[in-house]
Amino acid sequence: MWRNLALTLNRWKCYAFSSKYLIYTNLGMSVSLSMVGDAMEQSYERYTREADKWDRTRTVRMGISGFTVGFVCHFWYKYLDYVYPKRTIGVVVRKILLDQFVCSPFFLVVFFVTMGVLEKKNWAELKEEIGDKAFILYKAEWTVWPLAQLFNFFFIKPKYRVLYDNSISLGYDVYISKVKYSKVKKEAKKEDEPKIN
Repeated sequence: MWRNLALTLNRWKCYAFSSKYLIYTNLGMSVSLSMVGDAMEQSYERYTREADKWDRTRTVRMGISGFTVGFVCHFWYKYLDYVYPKRTIGVVVRKILLDQFVCSPFFLVVFFVTMGVLEKKNWAELKEEIGDKAFILYKAEWTVWPLAQLFNFFFIKPKYRVLYDNSISLGYDVYISKVKYSKVKKEAKKEDEPKIN
């Protein structure tokens, strides 16, 4: 029985990570883990009584954002591996720097624009949210991804890069959900001060 199960899983792996189906596998993982990350964050919010109930619409929106971001990641890694196929320290450092300075900001813009469209925000609201929250997420990216990508670019086969990325990203997806749905505290305007004429 175990041998049959192992053979079935191996056949599935061969199909799922083949060049023909890899994009579907990567998108499926990105959508699923974005939804799981949001569900975990919402569970914590309900546990701490920050939220009364699970917001299914929010989870679906996070899944859709996982689709757009997964699409970006799939083609970004293909591009990097095509342009820089070697695994020398210089090439890996170059990939990490490109990932942090080019892909990370683009990833965040894609995320916020996707969510803004789904939430029917106007351009002013979208710009305000990006201004309030994107830099918080970008700083967090610098604490997680350089080391994770060092391992990714040195040791992981190209077809498994998004799988590895999504595995590491589950914790980060929880944090993205937390930041995205947190209320940014604005400084209260001093209305009591006497006006000078």
